[in-house]
Amino acid sequence: MNRRDLLAFGGAGLAAAGVAAPAIAQGAPEVQWRLASSFPKSTDILFGTSELIGRRVEELTNGKFRIRAHAPGEIVPGLQVLDAVQNGTVQCGHTCGYYYVGKDPTFAFDTALPFGPNARQMNAWFSHGGGREALREFLKTYNVIQFPAGNTGAQMGGWFRKEIRTVDDLRGLKMRIAGLTGEILAKLGVVPQQLAGGDVYPALEKGTIDATEFVGPYDDEKLGFYQVAKNYYYPGFWEGGPQVSLYVNLDAWQALPPLYKAALQSACIEANAEMTARYDAENARALKRLVAKGTVLRSFPREVMQAAYQVAFELYDDIAGRNPAFKKVYESWRPFLDETQLWFRVAELPYDSFVLSASAQRHQKQ
Repeated sequence: MNRRDLLAFGGAGLAAAGVAAPAIAQGAPEVQWRLASSFPKSTDILFGTSELIGRRVEELTNGKFRIRAHAPGEIVPGLQVLDAVQNGTVQCGHTCGYYYVGKDPTFAFDTALPFGPNARQMNAWFSHGGGREALREFLKTYNVIQFPAGNTGAQMGGWFRKEIRTVDDLRGLKMRIAGLTGEILAKLGVVPQQLAGGDVYPALEKGTIDATEFVGPYDDEKLGFYQVAKNYYYPGFWEGGPQVSLYVNLDAWQALPPLYKAALQSACIEANAEMTARYDAENARALKRLVAKGTVLRSFPREVMQAAYQVAFELYDDIAGRNPAFKKVYESWRPFLDETQLWFRVAELPYDSFVLSASAQRHQKQ
């Protein structure tokens, strides 16, 4: 979405709220918010999306509503964004729900569960499959309202010091891994570690961890993981379409004028699309550079994938049996995922499989 389209979209939303866009400057209150990001400034797409939200809101309100993005450590550490938003230390935060599964595993649905939806399926579930209602009902108990504000698309499986040939090779492996994936991999012998993005490289360099995942080639190259671990695995089966969300303090949200709410929602819509587009554009180029620097691409053995898949859905059923909040969201998420995958098997998968195979053959002949 370009700037002209966005402004038109935002203007329509403001008009629908009963206020014409030119009226913004006439008597509208000055509002300044702080946004705490979970992502270091070096990850310019992730942190840059936080800044994009602020720019668009300011443009759509003629400078009346300003949101300033802060990197981890400037206000709170990267993994404390939810707490800061909940208690009003900041008005909003750009973060991933699965960072907070220690509070409640239900948070994982707001980002990604292993073997869950891809980016398009995630958007479909949230917007048209009951996800919005289910997640917002849950997050309301934390004094938070949530807006999708980014999606990285399918991620890589991460950087490993040693090659993974069988499930047995996972035993005792200390790996930086977030969300319920850590619990799943723990059942296969991994020792999960949860670290904020800026802390990962030093831990891998010092040997505090043996492996790490982060996002994909573009960010991973910037963070330098290839310098200390050469084996780069795919796919990141725990993050097929991980959503990044804007968490807004519910009291701060309710205090906003309607036209400012419309501006913020419009900015998040653009952010959600822009992040995926940027990663899709940048990851291929970055992957080529990484391979040229000595990175060895490896696919996870099917044995590992199958073992993790079985453990994952056993875990979801187990949690649903003892956690009412998780069960309520799961009962929306699981049937929608099964249904949408039917469609993808009919059209999307055969198309992608043929085109990618044909393209590879064509390049081999050249």
